[in-house]
Amino acid sequence: MRGIVRGEWLTTAVLLVLPAAAFSQANQQTGTLVVSGYPGEVPVTQISGRTYVAVDELARLMNGSLGYHGSQVTLALPGSAHSPATVSSASKPAGSGFSKDFLNAGIETMSEIREWRSALLNAVESGTPITEAWMANYHAQATKSLRLTAVAATTDADRKGLELLSRELEHMQALGNDVLAARKKMNYITPDLVKKNPLDQKIMNCARSLTAMASSGEFQDDGSCN
Repeated sequence: MRGIVRGEWLTTAVLLVLPAAAFSQANQQTGTLVVSGYPGEVPVTQISGRTYVAVDELARLMNGSLGYHGSQVTLALPGSAHSPATVSSASKPAGSGFSKDFLNAGIETMSEIREWRSALLNAVESGTPITEAWMANYHAQATKSLRLTAVAATTDADRKGLELLSRELEHMQALGNDVLAARKKMNYITPDLVKKNPLDQKIMNCARSLTAMASSGEFQDDGSCN
């Protein structure tokens, strides 16, 4: 199950916390939540037809912050009503941040890589055959998106960000190759082959770092994509 958050950006959101005892009920189902425009995903749990997500995980994914006021939890999200990152040109030197075109193209590239990872994990979990042609299709889509992002790179921050996006794509390709190699050796592979692969953790860490940069509009390499 994949959910996509749509609509206007929220400056605050009030979320009710489900009592812990409820999670012990039977007939639970698990899945993942994907937020459009943000790489990565967070786990969700379905109980009695309703879907729940940990608010701290959602805040981390969207680079937001939480506030606590008695029994009320407030989630504050960065950015304007139309973009996950709005940086005032008057508050920074010219060329020190990402250009608008690069930022939009980069977010699309991150989304393509995220889609590839999610599809790979879902295929492994469901036992769907994974072939070289299947993998090549996702690689081609992500590569095409990266090329468009490269065309949009005009500032120093853009070019540095492009390097990290390229590394993220390389990590995803390497993870895909690992799964293909394992699939050729055995009839059945478990989801742990992906989830416990160091490359997958690197992909997720890099995605979080790129999301933080997209939200701030500034290049700041913390080494997660190396």
